[in-house]
Order: sequence, then structure tokens, then C-alpha cells
Amino acid sequence: MDPLIWVIDDDTSIRFVFDRALNVNSINHRSFESGDAALEALKTEIPDVIVSDINMPGSIDGLSLIQKVHEVDPNIPFIIITAHSDLSAAIDSYEHGTFEYLPKPFDIEQAIQVIRRAAVHRVNQTKKKDETALQVSENDNDEIIGKSPAMQEVFKYIGRGAKAGVPVFIYGERGTGRELVALAMHNHSERRDQGKFVSVNVSSLPQELIEHELFSNEDGATCAIERAEGGTLFINEISEMPLSAQTRLLTVVQRNEYLPLGQSTPRPANVRIIASSSQDLEELGNEGKFIKELYYRINVIHINMPPLRERNNDIPMLAKHFLTQSAIEAGQEPKKLTSEVLVFLCRQPWPGNVRQLKNLCKYLTIMVTGRDIQMSDLPSEYLQARNQQAKVTTSIAGTSKEPTSWQEQLRNWVDGRLRAGEHDILSEATPEFERVMLEAALAFTSNHKQESAKLLGWGRNTLTRKLKELHINC
Repeated sequence: MDPLIWVIDDDTSIRFVFDRALNVNSINHRSFESGDAALEALKTEIPDVIVSDINMPGSIDGLSLIQKVHEVDPNIPFIIITAHSDLSAAIDSYEHGTFEYLPKPFDIEQAIQVIRRAAVHRVNQTKKKDETALQVSENDNDEIIGKSPAMQEVFKYIGRGAKAGVPVFIYGERGTGRELVALAMHNHSERRDQGKFVSVNVSSLPQELIEHELFSNEDGATCAIERAEGGTLFINEISEMPLSAQTRLLTVVQRNEYLPLGQSTPRPANVRIIASSSQDLEELGNEGKFIKELYYRINVIHINMPPLRERNNDIPMLAKHFLTQSAIEAGQEPKKLTSEVLVFLCRQPWPGNVRQLKNLCKYLTIMVTGRDIQMSDLPSEYLQARNQQAKVTTSIAGTSKEPTSWQEQLRNWVDGRLRAGEHDILSEATPEFERVMLEAALAFTSNHKQESAKLLGWGRNTLTRKLKELHINC
């Protein structure tokens, strides 16, 4: 029998897109506009795969719907689609038993492929895996923010891999938030209640002290691996660890035990190893600077942290978060970036990544006296970068005095509003556009209304109505 797919979403356009795509692919399906309607149909029919939004009208949302449906049949795969594509949404959906998580907007062909995989999974699955609810802290991971596809992949790895208990390797540039991801993996795992999250930044330690910090219990000191007993040991910049320390760590990963410095008897080690590096460990292994076997052992789950310049559409929400956070710390109202500043920041290379943006927001909160942050409020290094960009633009444009056209300036304004997450921007832009045109025409004709209307291509009645709507006195 062909699998039966249910699509549940209050958005008519979403249901229409799925209906067309499923019909084209000859996939049997039904659509519902609410979770309540789907639950009613569940009394007489059992689907093989359910595609559902999280937020829907009625008495039940997408996550609650998963629980209700799984009370009837725990093996029905759920594919969650949502516009609220943050870490919390991803974790919530996976902890409720989601098969896959698709943030809006999504590619419909990709969605069809996921549905096919879910249908195969439904056939092959014979028993439900035991899952317990993840305990999520209200304060941790609040800086793992992003709606970009690259960050959605990171959220998926956290949601799926947190409870696995296997080693994790996080690759990415400095300042991208690798430690935050490691902390999220710990806090959403069962080890959260069994032990601590211990972080060791190898790059901040002298080479001769690295082994001592990780494995020494001399003089009554407690080494990092013992402090993390039952929990998670995060080793940041593991690429800078000396080979002797790498050998000891390999024993931990292989045998769940370690040999303390100066001792001959190994001790048990019940820790989860999460490591990170800004360097290519495989390449270092080929150069003899990193033990290949250790790399293969810690690289069970591999997470790539994208640099900020490759997810610049996340900058508005990150900046807003950091400005709010800094304002709370300073006991003041949050500052707001103007559209010009926001567009400028989204075009920067950000060599320091998220950490650099966070520090900038702290600086602006402290140093800017007004509420709206203008280009002139940015630190000198950013202003120099802006001037350099202007020179390049002017050079490209030849002898033009204006580096950009009014259309380009309008585009920058729109980009800024969109990146700030604003909606219905035409309702703001259109009246202002008409105001500028009307005031310019009136000034040109010395307030001659009939002539102004003719220049603008309007009738006299239209001009009179616009004057009233825009509160222009002449």
C-alpha cells in the first residue's frame, strides 16, 4: 500500500504548494488547516508521515500534536516546518520526537525528499526509541542565534547529537561560538545532571602546563578530566596540544581511562570529550603534528561553525540581541541601529566573527549617548573601512561625486529594514516617497497645485487628497 502523508498548516499557500508537489510525485496525501482537525481524522485513519507547522490556530500546536499522535502510534514520523528557526525551536522539536526539522522558507523538492525518507523510516522502524525530555536552561546558549541555513545545520546536530554521548569535533574560526555549541551539547544531554561542563582552552596555556592541567593530580590538585567526571570535557584548540598529551587523551577516548602524570596505575574516566579547532586536524595529521587515530576517534560527530561573514543575514538579530544584553547589564534602554549602519555591518568581513560583533555592541551601548546609532558613532576602524569602501566605489564610478544612485540608496534602506526583521515596509516607504515627490513639485511651482499635479502625473483631486493624507499645508 502507498504511504499516506498528512500536511497540517494553517497557511493556505503552504498547503497548496505541498498539494501540487505531492500530486506531481504521485504521493497519497491529505491536508488539514489545524491540529484539531487532524486529531479528529486520526480517530478513523492512521497516516504514515505527518508534515506539520509548530504554531497553528486552535487548541493544539505542532509539538503538542506530536505527543497526541504518538500516544496512538509512536512510530509515525513527524516533519516539523516553522518560521521560528532558532535553537530552542530545533531542540524542542527533536526532543518531542521529530524525524526532521525544516525552517521556512524551505525548498519544496528537499521537503519531498525528506518525506520519502520518513516513509521508508516508517516501514523499517519496529519499535519506538525511549526518549526523555531535555532540560533546557533559560540562560544558556542565548547567543547561538541564527536563521541562516548553516546555523540550522548546527541546531540539527545539537538536537540529534546531544544525547548520543559520543565524542564531538567542532571546526571553525575563532569567535564563531564553538564553546557555546559544546555547552549546548552538554546542557541538552543526560550528563547535565551527572557532572560538570569543564572547558580547557589549550591555546591559553603554556605548552609545559597543558598535560598538567588535563591529567595531573599532584599536590592535591584536581585535573580537568577529574573535574569533568560524569560530565563533559571541552578541549578548545586541541590542535595546539603537544603529542604527549594527545597520547594520554587517546587512552581516554579508547578505554575510558587515563594515566595521571607521575603514576603507573590508570584511573577510570567517565567523561564525554568535545574538542574544537580552528585548524585542519587531518592536514596536521599528515604533517605528523597530530595523532591521526585521535582525530578519527574524536571526529564521530563533526560540526562546522560558519564564519559570520558567511551568514550575514543573521547579523541584525545578533546585533539586536547583543545590544539588548548590553543595555540590561548597563541598566539602560537598548540602543537601535539605523538602517545605514545595519547595512554597513552586514557587508563587513568580521575577522573576529560573533565575538567581534558582541564587543562592538558593548562599545556602542557604553559610548553612544543617543538611542539611534549613526555611522558617526562607530569606532574609528569601522569608519576607516567605510571611507575605504567609498573610495573604491567612487573609483569604480569614475568622476561621479555621488558614490551611489538614489535607487541604490533606496535599496540600502530596504535591505536595512528587511535585515532588521521589519514587515509591511511599503506602508512606511510609500507615504514618504510621495511626500518627497509632492513637496519637491510644490516647491518647484511655488505651491501651484494644478501645475504640481500635472508635473507628477496626478489629477487635481488626487493631489488634494494626498495633501490631506500626508498632512502637508501649502
